[in-house]
Amino acid sequence: MQHVIVFVEHKAGQTRKVTYELATEARKIADALGGKAHAVVLGPGSSSLAEQLENYPLDVIHVTDDADVDKYLYDPAIDYLEAVAKSTGPALILLPNTMLGRDVAGRIAARLNAGLNSDVTAFQLEGGKAVSVGPKLQGSTVVASGFKNTEYGVATVRPNAFDAQAGGGSAHIANLEKPAGKAYAVVVENEVEEASGEMGLEEAPVVVSGGRGLGGPDPFTSLLKPLADALGGAVGASRAAADAGWVPYSLQIGQTGKVVSPQLYIAVGISGAIQHKVGMQTSGTIIAVNRDATVPIGEFADLLVVGDLFQIIPELTNMVQGAKAHA
Repeated sequence: MQHVIVFVEHKAGQTRKVTYELATEARKIADALGGKAHAVVLGPGSSSLAEQLENYPLDVIHVTDDADVDKYLYDPAIDYLEAVAKSTGPALILLPNTMLGRDVAGRIAARLNAGLNSDVTAFQLEGGKAVSVGPKLQGSTVVASGFKNTEYGVATVRPNAFDAQAGGGSAHIANLEKPAGKAYAVVVENEVEEASGEMGLEEAPVVVSGGRGLGGPDPFTSLLKPLADALGGAVGASRAAADAGWVPYSLQIGQTGKVVSPQLYIAVGISGAIQHKVGMQTSGTIIAVNRDATVPIGEFADLLVVGDLFQIIPELTNMVQGAKAHA
Protein backbone atom coordinates (compact mmCIF):
# COMPACT_ATOMS: atom_id res chain seq x y z
CA MET A 1 0.00 0.00 0.00
CA GLN A 2 1.26 3.42 -0.93
CA HIS A 3 -1.68 5.81 -1.05
CA VAL A 4 -4.45 6.71 1.41
CA ILE A 5 -8.12 7.25 0.50
CA VAL A 6 -10.62 8.92 2.83
CA PHE A 7 -14.33 8.16 2.48
CA VAL A 8 -16.19 11.38 3.31
CA GLU A 9 -19.38 10.93 5.32
CA HIS A 10 -21.86 13.81 5.16
CA LYS A 11 -25.52 14.56 5.70
CA ALA A 12 -27.84 17.50 5.11
CA GLY A 13 -25.04 19.52 3.54
CA GLN A 14 -22.66 19.06 6.45
CA THR A 15 -19.44 17.07 6.50
CA ARG A 16 -18.92 15.03 9.65
CA LYS A 17 -16.12 16.32 11.85
CA VAL A 18 -14.35 12.96 11.70
CA THR A 19 -13.69 13.57 7.99
CA TYR A 20 -11.27 16.36 8.83
CA GLU A 21 -9.55 14.14 11.37
CA LEU A 22 -9.16 11.42 8.72
CA ALA A 23 -7.88 13.91 6.16
CA THR A 24 -5.18 15.10 8.56
CA GLU A 25 -4.10 11.56 9.43
CA ALA A 26 -4.21 10.51 5.76
CA ARG A 27 -1.63 13.18 4.96
CA LYS A 28 0.75 11.86 7.63
CA ILE A 29 0.39 8.24 6.53
CA ALA A 30 0.68 9.04 2.82
CA ASP A 31 3.84 11.06 3.39
CA ALA A 32 5.36 8.20 5.37
CA LEU A 33 4.47 5.71 2.63
CA GLY A 34 5.60 7.99 -0.20
CA GLY A 35 2.12 8.22 -1.70
CA LYS A 36 -0.76 10.65 -2.06
CA ALA A 37 -3.76 11.47 0.12
CA HIS A 38 -7.14 11.21 -1.60
CA ALA A 39 -10.72 11.87 -0.51
CA VAL A 40 -13.98 10.64 -2.06
CA VAL A 41 -17.14 12.77 -1.73
CA LEU A 42 -20.30 11.20 -3.13
CA GLY A 43 -23.90 12.27 -3.67
CA PRO A 44 -25.89 15.49 -4.08
CA GLY A 45 -24.08 18.56 -2.74
CA SER A 46 -20.66 16.94 -2.91
CA SER A 47 -19.16 19.69 -5.06
CA SER A 48 -19.83 22.25 -2.33
CA LEU A 49 -18.49 19.95 0.37
CA ALA A 50 -15.30 19.42 -1.63
CA GLU A 51 -14.60 23.15 -1.35
CA GLN A 52 -14.53 22.81 2.44
CA LEU A 53 -12.03 19.95 2.18
CA GLU A 54 -9.69 22.07 0.05
CA ASN A 55 -8.48 23.67 3.30
CA TYR A 56 -7.05 20.33 4.40
CA PRO A 57 -3.80 18.69 3.23
CA LEU A 58 -5.19 16.40 0.52
CA ASP A 59 -3.75 15.83 -2.94
CA VAL A 60 -6.90 14.81 -4.83
CA ILE A 61 -10.62 15.10 -3.98
CA HIS A 62 -12.81 12.84 -6.11
CA VAL A 63 -16.35 14.18 -6.47
CA THR A 64 -19.71 13.28 -7.94
CA ASP A 65 -23.14 14.83 -7.36
CA ASP A 66 -24.83 11.69 -8.69
CA ALA A 67 -28.30 11.48 -7.08
CA ASP A 68 -28.20 7.67 -7.30
CA VAL A 69 -25.85 7.63 -4.30
CA ASP A 70 -28.71 8.76 -2.06
CA LYS A 71 -31.49 7.09 -4.06
CA TYR A 72 -30.15 3.55 -3.84
CA LEU A 73 -28.76 1.58 -0.91
CA TYR A 74 -24.93 1.51 -0.74
CA ASP A 75 -24.16 -0.03 -4.16
CA PRO A 76 -23.59 3.24 -6.07
CA ALA A 77 -21.27 4.50 -3.33
CA ILE A 78 -19.36 1.23 -3.33
CA ASP A 79 -19.01 1.34 -7.12
CA TYR A 80 -17.52 4.84 -7.03
CA LEU A 81 -15.19 4.05 -4.14
CA GLU A 82 -14.03 0.87 -5.85
CA ALA A 83 -13.35 2.81 -9.06
CA VAL A 84 -11.25 5.38 -7.20
CA ALA A 85 -9.29 2.68 -5.38
CA LYS A 86 -8.49 0.78 -8.58
CA SER A 87 -7.50 3.91 -10.46
CA THR A 88 -5.34 5.13 -7.57
CA GLY A 89 -3.53 1.86 -6.97
CA PRO A 90 -2.60 0.04 -3.74
CA ALA A 91 -4.05 2.06 -0.89
CA LEU A 92 -5.24 2.20 2.69
CA ILE A 93 -8.90 3.24 2.76
CA LEU A 94 -10.04 5.15 5.86
CA LEU A 95 -13.68 5.39 6.92
CA PRO A 96 -15.30 6.68 10.11
CA ASN A 97 -16.28 4.03 12.63
CA THR A 98 -19.95 4.99 12.36
CA MET A 99 -22.98 3.00 11.24
CA LEU A 100 -22.54 4.13 7.64
CA GLY A 101 -18.77 3.81 7.74
CA ARG A 102 -18.91 0.23 9.00
CA ASP A 103 -21.48 -0.77 6.37
CA VAL A 104 -19.42 0.71 3.53
CA ALA A 105 -16.15 -0.67 4.94
CA GLY A 106 -17.32 -4.29 4.91
CA ARG A 107 -18.62 -4.03 1.38
CA ILE A 108 -15.59 -2.29 -0.13
CA ALA A 109 -13.26 -4.74 1.63
CA ALA A 110 -15.14 -7.61 -0.02
CA ARG A 111 -15.00 -5.90 -3.42
CA LEU A 112 -11.25 -5.34 -3.22
CA ASN A 113 -10.42 -8.60 -1.43
CA ALA A 114 -8.89 -6.39 1.23
CA GLY A 115 -8.14 -6.79 4.91
CA LEU A 116 -10.38 -4.92 7.34
CA ASN A 117 -9.50 -3.44 10.74
CA SER A 118 -12.24 -1.78 12.78
CA ASP A 119 -12.41 0.83 15.56
CA VAL A 120 -8.85 2.01 14.96
CA THR A 121 -7.49 4.61 17.38
CA ALA A 122 -3.91 4.98 16.08
CA PHE A 123 -1.60 4.07 13.22
CA GLN A 124 2.02 2.97 13.30
CA LEU A 125 4.47 2.72 10.42
CA GLU A 126 6.51 -0.47 10.51
CA GLY A 127 8.72 -1.61 7.67
CA GLY A 128 7.15 0.85 5.26
CA LYS A 129 3.65 -0.44 6.04
CA ALA A 130 0.74 1.09 7.94
CA VAL A 131 -0.27 -0.85 11.06
CA SER A 132 -3.66 -0.23 12.70
CA VAL A 133 -3.91 -0.01 16.49
CA GLY A 134 -7.15 -0.38 18.42
CA PRO A 135 -8.89 -1.92 21.45
CA LYS A 136 -10.10 -5.54 21.28
CA LEU A 137 -11.80 -8.06 23.57
CA GLN A 138 -14.18 -5.50 25.06
CA GLY A 139 -11.35 -3.05 25.53
CA SER A 140 -9.32 -5.37 27.72
CA THR A 141 -6.33 -5.24 25.37
CA VAL A 142 -4.90 -3.09 22.58
CA VAL A 143 -3.87 -4.83 19.38
CA ALA A 144 -1.65 -3.73 16.48
CA SER A 145 -2.79 -5.31 13.20
CA GLY A 146 -1.17 -5.18 9.78
CA PHE A 147 -2.40 -6.21 6.33
CA LYS A 148 -0.88 -9.22 4.55
CA ASN A 149 -1.11 -10.49 0.97
CA THR A 150 -3.33 -7.68 -0.27
CA GLU A 151 -2.88 -4.48 -2.23
CA TYR A 152 -5.60 -2.73 -0.25
CA GLY A 153 -6.42 -2.27 3.41
CA VAL A 154 -9.62 -0.91 4.93
CA ALA A 155 -9.83 0.67 8.39
CA THR A 156 -12.73 2.23 10.26
CA VAL A 157 -11.41 4.94 12.58
CA ARG A 158 -12.93 6.00 15.88
CA PRO A 159 -14.08 9.65 15.85
CA ASN A 160 -12.01 11.95 18.10
CA ALA A 161 -9.02 9.61 17.86
CA PHE A 162 -7.01 12.18 15.88
CA ASP A 163 -6.75 15.97 15.79
CA ALA A 164 -8.03 17.79 12.72
CA GLN A 165 -5.55 20.33 11.40
CA ALA A 166 -6.41 22.61 8.49
CA GLY A 167 -3.73 24.11 6.29
CA GLY A 168 -1.47 23.07 3.47
CA GLY A 169 -4.40 22.34 1.20
CA SER A 170 -3.80 22.38 -2.55
CA ALA A 171 -6.05 19.54 -3.63
CA HIS A 172 -7.00 18.86 -7.20
CA ILE A 173 -10.75 18.31 -7.72
CA ALA A 174 -11.43 15.30 -9.93
CA ASN A 175 -14.98 14.70 -11.18
CA LEU A 176 -15.95 11.05 -11.21
CA GLU A 177 -17.59 9.39 -14.19
CA LYS A 178 -20.69 7.29 -13.58
CA PRO A 179 -19.89 3.56 -13.75
CA ALA A 180 -21.29 2.16 -16.98
CA GLY A 181 -23.83 -0.63 -17.19
CA LYS A 182 -24.89 -0.53 -13.55
CA ALA A 183 -28.47 -1.30 -12.51
CA TYR A 184 -29.50 -0.95 -8.89
CA ALA A 185 -32.46 -2.66 -7.26
CA VAL A 186 -32.71 -1.54 -3.63
CA VAL A 187 -34.28 1.92 -3.43
CA VAL A 188 -34.23 4.00 -0.25
CA GLU A 189 -37.87 5.08 0.03
CA ASN A 190 -37.62 6.81 3.38
CA GLU A 191 -34.94 7.36 5.98
CA VAL A 192 -36.00 7.25 9.61
CA GLU A 193 -33.62 8.35 12.33
CA GLU A 194 -34.30 8.60 16.03
CA ALA A 195 -33.62 12.05 17.38
CA SER A 196 -30.33 12.06 19.22
CA GLY A 197 -29.73 15.74 19.86
CA GLU A 198 -28.02 18.38 17.79
CA MET A 199 -24.59 16.74 17.90
CA GLY A 200 -23.56 13.19 17.08
CA LEU A 201 -22.43 11.28 20.15
CA GLU A 202 -19.37 9.81 18.45
CA GLU A 203 -18.03 13.27 17.60
CA ALA A 204 -19.05 15.26 20.65
CA PRO A 205 -16.09 16.70 22.63
CA VAL A 206 -18.10 16.29 25.84
CA VAL A 207 -20.65 13.58 26.67
CA VAL A 208 -22.95 13.67 29.69
CA SER A 209 -24.51 10.23 30.20
CA GLY A 210 -27.24 9.06 32.48
CA GLY A 211 -28.12 5.66 33.88
CA ARG A 212 -30.56 3.86 36.11
CA GLY A 213 -29.77 6.25 38.96
CA LEU A 214 -31.75 9.03 37.27
CA GLY A 215 -34.95 7.14 38.05
CA GLY A 216 -36.84 8.01 34.88
CA PRO A 217 -36.83 9.86 31.55
CA ASP A 218 -37.39 13.43 32.76
CA PRO A 219 -33.90 14.04 34.26
CA PHE A 220 -32.32 13.42 30.84
CA THR A 221 -33.93 16.62 29.57
CA SER A 222 -34.23 18.61 32.80
CA LEU A 223 -30.81 17.79 34.29
CA LEU A 224 -28.39 16.32 31.76
CA LYS A 225 -29.22 18.31 28.64
CA PRO A 226 -28.68 21.75 30.25
CA LEU A 227 -25.26 20.59 31.47
CA ALA A 228 -24.37 19.10 28.09
CA ASP A 229 -25.46 22.30 26.33
CA ALA A 230 -23.42 24.43 28.73
CA LEU A 231 -20.34 22.31 28.03
CA GLY A 232 -20.92 22.20 24.27
CA GLY A 233 -21.56 18.47 24.28
CA ALA A 234 -24.21 15.81 23.87
CA VAL A 235 -26.34 13.55 26.07
CA GLY A 236 -25.80 9.78 26.20
CA ALA A 237 -27.19 6.90 28.21
CA SER A 238 -26.48 3.48 29.61
CA ARG A 239 -28.19 0.37 28.29
CA ALA A 240 -30.32 0.18 31.42
CA ALA A 241 -31.80 3.60 30.64
CA ALA A 242 -32.42 2.69 27.00
CA ASP A 243 -33.95 -0.68 27.88
CA ALA A 244 -36.29 1.06 30.31
CA GLY A 245 -37.56 3.23 27.46
CA TRP A 246 -36.36 6.46 29.07
CA VAL A 247 -34.29 7.42 26.02
CA PRO A 248 -34.01 6.14 22.43
CA TYR A 249 -31.42 3.47 21.71
CA SER A 250 -29.60 5.99 19.52
CA LEU A 251 -28.24 7.45 22.78
CA GLN A 252 -26.98 4.16 24.19
CA ILE A 253 -23.25 3.92 24.86
CA GLY A 254 -21.56 0.59 25.45
CA GLN A 255 -20.85 -2.84 24.05
CA THR A 256 -24.17 -3.04 22.19
CA GLY A 257 -24.43 0.71 21.61
CA LYS A 258 -22.10 3.45 20.45
CA VAL A 259 -18.42 3.83 21.22
CA VAL A 260 -17.36 7.35 22.16
CA SER A 261 -14.04 8.96 22.95
CA PRO A 262 -14.74 12.56 24.02
CA GLN A 263 -12.32 14.85 25.80
CA LEU A 264 -14.64 14.78 28.83
CA TYR A 265 -17.13 12.08 29.83
CA ILE A 266 -19.50 12.65 32.75
CA ALA A 267 -21.36 9.55 33.94
CA VAL A 268 -24.37 10.39 36.08
CA GLY A 269 -26.08 7.59 38.00
CA ILE A 270 -24.23 4.89 36.03
CA SER A 271 -22.69 1.91 37.80
CA GLY A 272 -20.07 1.36 35.09
CA ALA A 273 -20.40 -2.34 34.33
CA ILE A 274 -18.02 -3.77 31.72
CA GLN A 275 -20.65 -3.46 28.97
CA HIS A 276 -20.75 0.31 29.47
CA LYS A 277 -17.02 0.65 30.07
CA VAL A 278 -16.30 -0.77 26.61
CA GLY A 279 -18.11 2.17 25.01
CA MET A 280 -16.38 5.05 26.81
CA GLN A 281 -13.15 3.96 28.50
CA THR A 282 -10.90 5.78 26.01
CA SER A 283 -12.39 9.16 26.94
CA GLY A 284 -9.87 11.82 27.88
CA THR A 285 -11.19 12.58 31.38
CA ILE A 286 -13.91 10.53 33.09
CA ILE A 287 -16.00 11.98 35.91
CA ALA A 288 -18.62 9.87 37.67
CA VAL A 289 -21.41 11.15 39.89
CA ASN A 290 -23.05 8.51 42.08
CA ARG A 291 -24.38 8.15 45.59
CA ASP A 292 -22.59 4.80 45.97
CA ALA A 293 -18.85 5.11 46.64
CA THR A 294 -18.27 1.46 45.70
CA VAL A 295 -19.66 1.50 42.13
CA PRO A 296 -17.42 -0.19 39.52
CA ILE A 297 -17.01 3.03 37.53
CA GLY A 298 -15.11 4.49 40.47
CA GLU A 299 -12.26 2.07 39.75
CA PHE A 300 -11.40 3.65 36.41
CA ALA A 301 -12.90 7.16 36.61
CA ASP A 302 -10.48 10.06 37.03
CA LEU A 303 -12.85 11.58 39.58
CA LEU A 304 -15.73 9.99 41.51
CA VAL A 305 -18.13 12.47 43.09
CA VAL A 306 -20.20 10.78 45.80
CA GLY A 307 -23.51 12.45 46.55
CA ASP A 308 -27.02 13.29 45.39
CA LEU A 309 -26.91 13.81 41.62
CA PHE A 310 -30.12 15.88 41.77
CA GLN A 311 -28.24 18.45 43.81
CA ILE A 312 -24.82 18.14 42.22
CA ILE A 313 -25.75 18.39 38.51
CA PRO A 314 -27.85 21.59 38.74
CA GLU A 315 -25.12 23.26 40.80
CA LEU A 316 -22.47 22.16 38.31
CA THR A 317 -24.57 23.47 35.42
CA ASN A 318 -24.96 26.85 37.12
CA MET A 319 -21.22 27.06 37.71
CA VAL A 320 -20.42 26.29 34.05
CA GLN A 321 -23.02 28.76 32.79
CA GLY A 322 -21.73 31.41 35.18
CA ALA A 323 -18.14 30.88 34.11
CA LYS A 324 -19.11 31.21 30.45
CA ALA A 325 -21.08 34.38 31.12
CA HIS A 326 -18.04 36.04 32.70
CA ALA A 327 -15.50 34.72 30.21
